[in-house]
Amino acid sequence: MTTTVGDMLRTYPADLGGVDRQAMATCIEECLACAQACTACADACLSEGMVGELTKCIRTDMDCADVCTTTASVLSRHTGYDANVTRAVLRACATVCRACGDECASHADMHEHCRVCAEACRRCEQACEELLASLG
Repeated sequence: MTTTVGDMLRTYPADLGGVDRQAMATCIEECLACAQACTACADACLSEGMVGELTKCIRTDMDCADVCTTTASVLSRHTGYDANVTRAVLRACATVCRACGDECASHADMHEHCRVCAEACRRCEQACEELLASLG
């Protein structure tokens, strides 16, 4: 773990209760990357000439960015850890990433930013699912 996320997890002074630190770091990083991609995609959609046809994509991007940011924040806090809350947030994040990935993929042939965003959503969804599986 040579990222800031990995360094912060490594330096946390208390036990993480057997949580896979690498899966946690990957999930946090993918959530942050997805939030950025979704924010940028929504903005790019607003610049398209046919913005009226992209309203659902914009809304889904914005929802996904918010949930991904929240998930990264929840995963970054370990004091007073509640596994049930973590599982619920990860499930919500995977669900919104799936929906956003599907929506963006439906526009990917016309808009490169939607293709890039869909890929980020898929990676985040997978990271959330992998962390969920490791939590048991």
